[in-house]
Amino acid sequence: MIIEKILGNLHELPDPERYAGLHKEKVVLPSAQLVKRIQRVTTDHGKELGIRLPAGSGDLRDGDILAVGDANMIVVSVLPSDVLVIAARSIYEMGIVAHSLGNRHLQAQFFDASSEYGAEVMVCQYDHTVEDYLKHVGVPYERQERVMPVPFRHAEHTH
Repeated sequence: MIIEKILGNLHELPDPERYAGLHKEKVVLPSAQLVKRIQRVTTDHGKELGIRLPAGSGDLRDGDILAVGDANMIVVSVLPSDVLVIAARSIYEMGIVAHSLGNRHLQAQFFDASSEYGAEVMVCQYDHTVEDYLKHVGVPYERQERVMPVPFRHAEHTH
């Protein structure tokens, strides 16, 4: 089976009851594979699928519905990523940290207090040198395993 479009996302369904009785077969992916438009994957039931999304398609996300059958649906399930959740105490402290980590070309995502974190935080992939830096400068952080809403992606740039 070749998947050429995403049918929706379990977390954003207008009518969740529509799929309530279906068995959820999962394609379990690490975050790094979410950015690939063309790939071969295997479900947790051993079924092989090809994914061939058109150019310009967004990245895959946790909960994306790949296929729906009679009593079954195939959905993307993202493995948690090892991340550092940085909770600076002020905008000044966050600016210093963001500037320092930006110089390392570290990928980061930012969340506000209304997010699942319950605070304004910066989240980056775990790196022992970043953890050492945060300890050294005394910025509060926590190492966690999280399913990120979007994959970390390097931005193209030049100096």
